[in-house]
Parts: sequence; structure tokens; C-alpha cells
Amino acid sequence: MDDATRCPCLSGLPYGECCAPLHRGERTAPTAEALMRSRYSAFASGDADYLSATWHPRTRPASLDLDPGRRWRRLDILGTSAGGPFDDAGEVEFVATFADDDGGRGRLHELSRFVREGGTWLYVDGDVRT
Repeated sequence: MDDATRCPCLSGLPYGECCAPLHRGERTAPTAEALMRSRYSAFASGDADYLSATWHPRTRPASLDLDPGRRWRRLDILGTSAGGPFDDAGEVEFVATFADDDGGRGRLHELSRFVREGGTWLYVDGDVRT
């Protein structure tokens, strides 16, 4: 992904100023929401390594296969609870919409849980909402 393009997380910033430094390991997410946005961008760009690295070890799947036919189109953050720079846990509720190569469309509505360990935010798990 080109650093000058709009970041997939729709923060309004170019990718190179938003999620790219996290994906490249140049810095870590300062908040749970920032980690959530960077993980969405990793799904959108097919970066399974970043997703695994930011998934808590106790809940991380043994392998992660991303669907190459799924295009993540939009991220809407509905709310956050804690997860700030001085917190050790937080939640982010979001809706992510997608389109599949076969013409199918859908959305994922989730309340995600995050913890900060050793100064690094990690995704723990989430509850899918309907």
C-alpha cells in the first residue's frame, strides 16, 4: 500500500502517517482504538503477520488465513470504553463493511476487548453483534 493513499481506517490521514508506522513496527498504538484501526487496515491490506503480532497470545489462533476475495470497504467506530494512553484495558465497538469478489456484501459489528501489557496494546477477543 502506498504511504500517500488515504488510510483504510478512514482516519482522514494518509496511510504513511496513520497505520503504516504501526504495521512496519516503527511505533506501537497509543490507544485501544488506534490498535483497532490499525488491525482493520491490516485486514484491508492482507497483513496477516501484523494481525497475529497484535493478537493476545492466549486467544491468538494457530494460523490466520485471510480471504483474498474479501475487500474491506469502511470502518465506523461506534464507541470506546477506556483504552486510553493511561489504561490497561479497553473496549472498542465498531462496524466494518465488506464486499466479496462474488458480489456478496456484508458487515461485521463487534465489541472488541483489548489489554495493554508491557506498554503494548493487544487484541484479546470480541463479541459479534447483530
